[in-house]
Amino acid sequence: MSIGQTFLGLLEATPRHGYDIKRLYDERFGHARPLAYGQVYATLSRLLRGGLVEVEAVEPGEGPERKRYAITEAGVTDVAQWLARAEKPEPYLQSTLYTKVVLALLTGRPAADVLDVQRAEHLRMMRELTRRKRDGDLAEQLVCDHALFHLEADLRWLELTAARLDELAATVRS
Repeated sequence: MSIGQTFLGLLEATPRHGYDIKRLYDERFGHARPLAYGQVYATLSRLLRGGLVEVEAVEPGEGPERKRYAITEAGVTDVAQWLARAEKPEPYLQSTLYTKVVLALLTGRPAADVLDVQRAEHLRMMRELTRRKRDGDLAEQLVCDHALFHLEADLRWLELTAARLDELAATVRS
């Protein structure tokens, strides 16, 4: 996800302080990985240098002065172009999981164990996402559905690979 364009989209509705941008980002997009404050202010500095945001106001605070950022016309154009561009599908042709399975086979370790451990982790994550989906609002439900569909595809791959381990072992060991 492009954090810069996401910030621009959040600023398009109304000018905000860096703290408010972080809070809103974390609420909407950062469930698994909240942003560090350093990342927030580094991104805002980059957007400022690029002319995509401007400091609308500097206000006194309890600590350092607080800057309120606003999106510029160039920023509006940038986020509009980003939203209109299709994302490149990620084919996962060289996944870490596939590498682990092949290395297990090459080193004589039980590749089925690798698949079993991963299957258990996928199922655990699916249970967690299903709980979050049940307890969440529509936005949370959609985010969880997206992740669940990907995990279901991974599970299908795990099952297919488990069924073909002997054939794969013969291929990678030759």
